[in-house]
Amino acid sequence: MFRIFTTEEFDEDYEKLDGSDKERVKKIFRQLKEQGDSVGKELAGRSIFREKKIGGKRLYFLIYSNFAVILTLAISDKKAQQATINRILLNIANYQDYVIEELRKRGLI
Repeated sequence: MFRIFTTEEFDEDYEKLDGSDKERVKKIFRQLKEQGDSVGKELAGRSIFREKKIGGKRLYFLIYSNFAVILTLAISDKKAQQATINRILLNIANYQDYVIEELRKRGLI
């Protein structure tokens, strides 16, 4: 069973969604919790970086199997897809530190 952590950017993107898209995200979260490392399409040749389609949008996330954590990063439409992917790749090294800090805050490590 995976834990799901969200970034501030993801939270902001989520709040902008309509009710049906929010329900789709909740469904994806349930799927990620149960099957996290086998959900979504791999991106940029990195097995930890994935996307899952939500209608015309995409949910981007990183999988940290060693911590049993999924870090959801952003939601974008097709138009902003490449810019979002590039931004995530630029900061990919920092996300693991974020996950470790969250685990510490929650007393899980």
